[in-house]
Amino acid sequence: MAPAVKNAFPPPMKTRLSIYLLRALFLAVAATISLQSAPANWLLSLPGWNHTFPADHGSHPGFKTEWWYFTGNLRDESGNEFGYQLTFFRQGVIDPSHSVPEGSRFIQRDIKFAHFAISSISEKKFHHFQKVSRGAFGEAGFDNGTTIAWIEDWTCERTGLHSFQLKASGEGVSIDLHVASTTPPVLHGENGLSRKSAGEGRASHYYSLTRMETTGTVTLGDTTRDVRGLTWFDHEWATNQLDSHQQGWDWFSLQCDDGSDLMLFQIRTADGGRDPFSSGTWIDASGTQRHIREDEFVLEPVEWWTSPKTKAKYPVAWRIRIIPLDLELNATARFASQELAIDPISYWEGAISANGTRAGRPLAAKGYLEMTGYAGRIVGMQAP
Repeated sequence: MAPAVKNAFPPPMKTRLSIYLLRALFLAVAATISLQSAPANWLLSLPGWNHTFPADHGSHPGFKTEWWYFTGNLRDESGNEFGYQLTFFRQGVIDPSHSVPEGSRFIQRDIKFAHFAISSISEKKFHHFQKVSRGAFGEAGFDNGTTIAWIEDWTCERTGLHSFQLKASGEGVSIDLHVASTTPPVLHGENGLSRKSAGEGRASHYYSLTRMETTGTVTLGDTTRDVRGLTWFDHEWATNQLDSHQQGWDWFSLQCDDGSDLMLFQIRTADGGRDPFSSGTWIDASGTQRHIREDEFVLEPVEWWTSPKTKAKYPVAWRIRIIPLDLELNATARFASQELAIDPISYWEGAISANGTRAGRPLAAKGYLEMTGYAGRIVGMQAP
C-alpha cells in the first residue's frame, strides 16, 4: 500500500480552509473584475525578448501568469535522500494598463500562491503544503528589493547574480537552502520563447538554471539535517499559452552524472494524443545547448499508480528515447505517492531517478517529474 500523504492540516480541516479561502479569493477577483469595463490588455509572449539578468529573475506583471519553480535532490551526511519543491505563482487579475484606487487593499492586481513539498526517499513519505494570498497587507508579493517572491514566511531571496536563499515550512517540515549556479541561464525553445500551441503569443518566456549547487538544512519533526545536492530552477511567464484541446503535460528535468542536463515535456491532448508543440532542451557538460523537436523523442509510460485521494492514474515509470542523441533512459519515481492533492488543482510532482545509455555508454541521472491534467483539467492557462 502506498504511504499516506501528510498535509499541513488533517484532511477535513485542510479541505474546509482551502475552500473558504479560495471562495473568498474568487469573490475578491469577481469584485475586482466588475470594476473594469475595458477588456484585458495582457502582454503576449512573442519573439524578440531580450533576456537581462538579474532583472529577469524578478516578476513580469504585464503577463497574466508567472512562476518560479525550484526542485532538487538532496542528501544528508548519513546518506538519507530527500527531494524538495518550492514554487511561487503569480496569477494576474488586473493588467497594468488599468488603474486601481490608490491605497486600496481589497483590489489587488494579482493573486499569490505557493506550493512546498518534501519527499523523504528512505521513508517513502510525502509532505506537501499550499499557501494562497491576495497580499493586501504586504504578507505576500514580488520584487521587494532582493526578495523575488514571498508569502508569509515562505521566501525566495536573491543573494547573487544567479543565487537564491529559499525558506519554507509546514507542520513539522522546513527547508533553509542556498542554491547557486555558476553557469548562465539556459534559454528554452527559440531564444527563450517556448511555444505551447498554435497562434500568436501562445508561448511562454522560459529559462532555467539547470544545475545549482545546494547547501542548507532540511527539518523533519525534531531532526534538522545538513544537506547537499543539486537544484533545478525554472522561471516562466506567459499569457493564455495553452489551447482548449490541450489536457495537461508531462515534464522532466534530469541532471546526469556526466555533467549533462535534460529538460523534456510533452503536452497531451484531450483525445489522448501528443501535441506537436512538445519539445525539450539538451545541455551537454560544456554548456552547449540543443533544442529537441517533438518528432525527435519518444516518451512511453510503463508503470502506473492510482491516487487513493483523487483517483487519478499517473504513469510513474517511463522510457525516454531521444533519437538524434542516441539516448535511452528508464526514468522511475523514487516512490509513487508524490501527488499534491490540493484545491483547486491536483498534480503529481516528485523526485525521480533514471538509468540507461547514451551512444552505448552507461548514463545515470536524478531529477524531477511533473504531471498535470490527470486529476482534472488545468486551470487558468488556456486562451479564452
